[in-house]
Amino acid sequence: MPCEPLRGPAFSSYAPDEVGWLLKDLSDVALERPIEEREEAVQNGAHYAESLPVEYQPSAEYQRLFRTALARSAERIARAVGVVTETVLSERSPAPVLVSLARAGTPVGVLMRRWAQQAHALELPHYAVSIVRGRGIDTTALRWIAERHDPTDVVFVDGWTGKGAICRELGAALAGLRRSGWHEEFDPRLAVLADPGRCVDTFGTREDFLIPSACLNSTVTGLVSRTVLRPDLIGPGQFHGAKFYRELADVDASGLFLDTVTKRFGDVVDTVVTEVKEAGERDRTPTWAGWAAVQRISAEYGIGEANLVKPGVGEATRVLLRRVPWRILVQRDAGPELDHIRLLADQRGVPVEEVDDAIGPYRCVGLVHPRYTAGAVGADGRAVVRG
Repeated sequence: MPCEPLRGPAFSSYAPDEVGWLLKDLSDVALERPIEEREEAVQNGAHYAESLPVEYQPSAEYQRLFRTALARSAERIARAVGVVTETVLSERSPAPVLVSLARAGTPVGVLMRRWAQQAHALELPHYAVSIVRGRGIDTTALRWIAERHDPTDVVFVDGWTGKGAICRELGAALAGLRRSGWHEEFDPRLAVLADPGRCVDTFGTREDFLIPSACLNSTVTGLVSRTVLRPDLIGPGQFHGAKFYRELADVDASGLFLDTVTKRFGDVVDTVVTEVKEAGERDRTPTWAGWAAVQRISAEYGIGEANLVKPGVGEATRVLLRRVPWRILVQRDAGPELDHIRLLADQRGVPVEEVDDAIGPYRCVGLVHPRYTAGAVGADGRAVVRG
């Protein structure tokens, strides 16, 4: 079994104390494939996690939009970081072990660790692990954590909820481990920055708003790729894999994102205290309202596969960055917060449809192309088979 996690600067652009990546370094392996080739492979039975999409290289205009969005939302994100961290400390564990789901959850885990450090002088362990739709969470990584920490202190962290697919994947994976004889008791409840889908009870906010870390790929997540799980590359007892894109250092915005938000922590302390108190008095039981909206949208647009409906600002952005999008639905009053969505859609020739109340709790929904797309995968991570 691997002995030590990967850390920056050897792997990722994060400082070594910010996060330990429980991953196998595949940086020297050619894994990127064009959309068309990836789709053909998926249609022929390959799993989406067996290759990587070519990393999106943002234009100068898009990078300006990212910086504008970050400046506009930094305080809002800082507030959500504070709320979710304080909720974890008061309700889950006074000394939690943060385990972020690579890669979207990792910047949030870093920010939560920074909040705990600044507000409470706590040095929380933080690891990033892989979870793959249809194949579950990396059990080698979980065993590594369980040998070094109390599993009851582990809090799984992600960026946001869409329709709750990862929540379900995590719950199913941990339940399966218990059935197979595991004695470690990991809590399957995710802690997220934003929960527009109403899928979790530990969150910073339930508003669907732009989290700028969703605007980019590796260049806002420590220059680390999506995770990879392929039997010829990942052997028994090895962590899932990922790549470190050192060559993108000149356009890396990971530190900018973290530092811009961290600088606003002091401005939101009083608000966070109030919001945590109010949250503790509310019923935060997940309603899965987002899942109901997704099913309704899938039926209304004749898609027939809920996994092709990507709800929320973050998921819609991902559709435009690395899938084959069909159309984008936005709330009519969304305003400039979705300028990056409109720019990406224009660049890719994707229609943007303004709607009123048809998309439930979300401000934006991305529809993956239901006939030909690298993203047309079902719950098992494989191609959706159509007649």
